Amino acid sequence: MYFDWTILLMLPGLLLGLWAQARVNSAYAKYSQVGTRSGVSAETAVSQLLRQNGAGDVAIQPVAGELTDHFDPSSNTLRLSRGVYASSSVAALGIAAHEAGHAVQYAVGYSPIKLRTAIIPVTQIGSTLSWPLLLIGLVLGSETLAMAGVLLFCAVVVFQLVTLPVEFNASRRAMQAIESGNLLTEEEQRGARKTLKAAALTYV
Repeated sequence: MYFDWTILLMLPGLLLGLWAQARVNSAYAKYSQVGTRSGVSAETAVSQLLRQNGAGDVAIQPVAGELTDHFDPSSNTLRLSRGVYASSSVAALGIAAHEAGHAVQYAVGYSPIKLRTAIIPVTQIGSTLSWPLLLIGLVLGSETLAMAGVLLFCAVVVFQLVTLPVEFNASRRAMQAIESGNLLTEEEQRGARKTLKAAALTYV
């Protein structure tokens, strides 16, 4: 039976992904137990940050799940997981501020996030069909199907590459807003920064 040794090239990426996910879970678990001196909830803090950065019209809503926080540009709504929304922990404020950073990116017309939004439809198709098309093409000996799978997979890779600067920029905006708004002490800022760095590793 033929074994393609190039599949071993996937192992470093797989291991890095598992390690990164473990890091973000560990950081969140640790700093979600560390309360802030101000006692301000993530929802209140992020509302202040949005107003101060020209995105005061963004709605803020709780959403089910853990670490399901995200900004929805289609409805101009920032959705915070229930463990973050009403929490005043260091992790909660860091995560909420990061998502607020995405809302501000849309408000100021940040180009990379516009590009990411534009290619999302192709990426969704690619993430669903790339591997099936590639495998079917190899089984049937169809170069056309295999190449279609490769091209769709490339679209997913491009999306991830565009996502990296978008995420790093959102975290940078988050920490700048936290510092200027005096929402966290210097020690608390270090905890929030560690949480955001761990989350960024999952994108890498």
